[in-house]
Amino acid sequence: MHIYSFEKLEVWKLSMSFRKDIYRLTTKFPKDETFGLISQIKRSVSSIGACLAEGSGKITSKDKAHYTNMAYSTTLETLNHLIAAVDLNYINQEDYLSCRNQIETITIKLTNLRNTQINNKSQVLPYNHTNTNP
Repeated sequence: MHIYSFEKLEVWKLSMSFRKDIYRLTTKFPKDETFGLISQIKRSVSSIGACLAEGSGKITSKDKAHYTNMAYSTTLETLNHLIAAVDLNYINQEDYLSCRNQIETITIKLTNLRNTQINNKSQVLPYNHTNTNP
């Protein structure tokens, strides 16, 4: 089975783990938030990895960096939703701080990835399947 480039990114793997944590955390939210804050936070946290995946299919480094920037933005959107959740007493301070630490790690890695992409002048086609892992 082919492993795509985004699946090899540590930041993508971290975003997938973070998504699981957020999905578990939202089970503590009131049921009347199902179509409100729960929906918003699930969409934003899912978008982090999705942006990285989509960006990996772009041809230019500039385009890849654009999607990495979008992943960064949706990470901050997720933080905003978590701040609302703690303000509304849907989550406790300990859970909030744990999520915030994950966000800090993810945003640092996204910044480093974006800087690498911006400084990469080579044009690599996204459809190179020569690096397959069993």
